[in-house]
Amino acid sequence: MHDLKRIRQDPQGFLEALRTRDRSLTLKPFLEQDALRRKMLAEAEEMKALRNATSKRIGQAKQSGESGSNAGLTSLMEEMRVLGDKIAALDADIAALDGSLESFLMNLPNIPHASVPPGTDEGGNAEVRRWGRPRQFAWEPKPHWDIGASLSLLDFEAAAKVSGARFAFYRGLGARLERAVINFYLDTHVADGYVEIYPPYMVTRAAMTGTGQLPKFEDGAYKVGPDTFLIPTAEVPVTNLYREMIIDGTQLPIRHCAYSTCFRSEAGSAGRDTRGLIRQHQFNKVEMVKITKPDQSYDELESMTGQAEKVLRLLGLPHRVVLLCTGDMGFSAAKTYDIEVWLPSYDRYVEISSCSNCEEFQARRAGIRYRDNPKDKPQFAHTLNGSGVAVGRTVAAILENFQNADGSVTVPEALRGYMGTDTIE
Repeated sequence: MHDLKRIRQDPQGFLEALRTRDRSLTLKPFLEQDALRRKMLAEAEEMKALRNATSKRIGQAKQSGESGSNAGLTSLMEEMRVLGDKIAALDADIAALDGSLESFLMNLPNIPHASVPPGTDEGGNAEVRRWGRPRQFAWEPKPHWDIGASLSLLDFEAAAKVSGARFAFYRGLGARLERAVINFYLDTHVADGYVEIYPPYMVTRAAMTGTGQLPKFEDGAYKVGPDTFLIPTAEVPVTNLYREMIIDGTQLPIRHCAYSTCFRSEAGSAGRDTRGLIRQHQFNKVEMVKITKPDQSYDELESMTGQAEKVLRLLGLPHRVVLLCTGDMGFSAAKTYDIEVWLPSYDRYVEISSCSNCEEFQARRAGIRYRDNPKDKPQFAHTLNGSGVAVGRTVAAILENFQNADGSVTVPEALRGYMGTDTIE
């Protein structure tokens, strides 16, 4: 959410910054409504001041023994009754404007950081660096869904029968591989100083609104009840741990990692990645979340991205880091790095992690503030989140990049202690 004072002080500068994300945005109706609201507030305050002063005069007159049947006093009381009706109507109009203004602000995306390249879609993204070289196979490599089927690791047909499309059963060593990746990621992040959280999988409307999933993306959320949702990512419950809190600034930055199952309707993705583990309605992910002071947040974004890269390097998976352009970033982000892993079946890099600095955008919505000293005025914190990383996509990348000519899969060295074997046969 944005600071209304900032918009009022420099509406043109604010609009130009947002139009790097959406050229169709306009502030004219919003500014007109805001001006009307301020005018109506002034009118209401004048009316209320007059009512208070007149009510005081009427009270004094009654105390002094003037008859309530006095024509002047009766007329004055009638005027106050009419004035009260006008005030009530004006307050209702102001409340309606408040709702309209808040709705507009809640649906505005974050302003991109100055270092974010302009662009309308993924074609404007900028590659930052690569690690590792894609493997050259002496045979035609198989996609992970075929490897999973041949080794009895993955069963998409049974899942479709039980749950519908875009679900999977993991079997035997497939289930163990998924669990091994989760534990490896968590252990690595905890060793790097993150405090592990195991969050609930259902959150309130307020929590979803606080991190920016609502109201704009409600159609894509899994709704359990009128005001309860299955989480699309652990970012939502973990960030909202600090909702409506004033944090001791000496405790910042706060760093958490969290494993969760995630639920997404994948609205708008019909026909995309229909096979395999890349785009599922239910998937596992290890998430990293940080709460920081503003002057720390961009250093923390770089370290978060590095920690997501680290687990992929330890697994030996070729990947690249991409800086997203203004038109490809998520709603709440001010700056985002995507990490893309090499998938032989796609013959290209595919997103496996996304690390974002949301600056104070989420903190304003969720009321997350800090102060260094008890007498200081509370300041909005900066929030960051990043996949550390998507587990199903990691399993897909392992199966494809480490497949062997005989149909077996070599287990990456970093996972062998978790798996109890060095080969899946």
